[in-house]
Amino acid sequence: MALHRTNGELFTERRSIDDAVFNSFEKSDHGSRVLRRGRKFGRITKHKLSRWIFLLTALLSILLTVYGLKMFFQAKMESKFSTIPHSIQEERNLQENIVVSDDGKTSKENIVVSDDGKTSKENIVVSDDGKTSKENIVVSDDGKMSKGKRRKHFPCEVGLLESVDGLVEPKNYTNFTWFSLEYVDREDRTSKIDLFEPRFGGHQTLEERETSFYAKNQTLHCGFVKGPPGHPSTGFDINEKDKAYMYRCKVAVSSCIFGSSDFLRRPTSKLMSQYSKDNVCFVMFLDDQTLSKLSSEGSSPDEKGYIGLWKIVVVKNLPYEDMRRTGKVPKFLSHRLFPNSRKAEYAISNHYDRHNVWEEVLQNKRLNKYNHTAIDEQFNFYQSDGLPKVDPSKPNDPLPSYVPEGSFIIRAHTPMSNLFSCLWFNEVDRFTSRDQLSFAYTYLKLRRMNPERPFQLYMFKDCERRALVKLFRHRALPSLPETA
Repeated sequence: MALHRTNGELFTERRSIDDAVFNSFEKSDHGSRVLRRGRKFGRITKHKLSRWIFLLTALLSILLTVYGLKMFFQAKMESKFSTIPHSIQEERNLQENIVVSDDGKTSKENIVVSDDGKTSKENIVVSDDGKTSKENIVVSDDGKMSKGKRRKHFPCEVGLLESVDGLVEPKNYTNFTWFSLEYVDREDRTSKIDLFEPRFGGHQTLEERETSFYAKNQTLHCGFVKGPPGHPSTGFDINEKDKAYMYRCKVAVSSCIFGSSDFLRRPTSKLMSQYSKDNVCFVMFLDDQTLSKLSSEGSSPDEKGYIGLWKIVVVKNLPYEDMRRTGKVPKFLSHRLFPNSRKAEYAISNHYDRHNVWEEVLQNKRLNKYNHTAIDEQFNFYQSDGLPKVDPSKPNDPLPSYVPEGSFIIRAHTPMSNLFSCLWFNEVDRFTSRDQLSFAYTYLKLRRMNPERPFQLYMFKDCERRALVKLFRHRALPSLPETA
């Protein structure tokens, strides 16, 4: 009886048949040649087959390894971005890939990842009633929004005097609202529990905040608040020589760089009149980190403390870890730094694209400009206090736009201008550093609570701003704050 063995031997019956066949082949020359070729062919095929199997196995292993690493890093990145809070369901992962060619055509549409993981090409627009809908809206890296194509913004003509010979400075400003403003200089402990921590902006209560909006003789929080005796400085420390210099300034042009976040742009000396050079203070506020960076790049102050036309004022002990919030101190509180400067009461340009705070809120969250929860808290607070939406069709609307382009501000240090600046700074100190979110609310509330005391705020066109100043991008974007 035939038995099957596991070592691969043939069955007994089949072995006898194969032997008979091979014996018949061996009886002829032709059979001998065929047999030899067959054996040779069999040996080569087996060798080649093993080599191919080895190569294919190695290639498959490499592909699986690469794919596994790709999936690992992709999952890691998705996990990282999934930690960013989103407070409204319409906000999904929006990846903006916009390329504008020379002829103005836009390619690479926005990629939207829905909740079920599907990707689609979609653009989102916010209507006047706050609802989101799908339209052909393009959002560029610098926040500009346009339908279909990215808008191009150009300067427009601004009438400037050819000579300063006819300038006459008024001796007084009788047409402005006058009242007395004092500022909280020092705060004591608010309770017996030793948990009091002095803050640069102070500890303004909601009741004090509400009262401060009345244009009347008052003492209010406006930065530079010291703690009780024995506590360290709350920040923004400037040496006495620089303070004396700023105190003498009648007209000041100031800017700031903190955290080495920008390049130093110098005013063009050859385009500046000698009158301006003699009568205008050009002051640049820097911290030690920025000064060190600029010095390494070849821009060091001379023996008088100047880099070109800029008088360099070094600020010690910055009051906030958020460099953007620290930059609001010289931006809003210039009347605290230059108490004797005089300009127009208040002028600021409108935003180049957005005019509703609703749009600005969603744009800040789309581009992750700040913690989403903090933005929602601020916006909900303003809505509950009656923040309306701008209606450009209404000629009596107090502002042509509720969103400013705040890189260029002109102001006189009148009581109403100083009060507005303090109120706006306090909103930045209390909520988020995104000052465009709080501008309209601050102005409208101040105006609503003081109907008999006018505040002359002029909002000029963005194209006029572009004709006067040039806006540059930051050197490096600051990190997203984790908390408010």
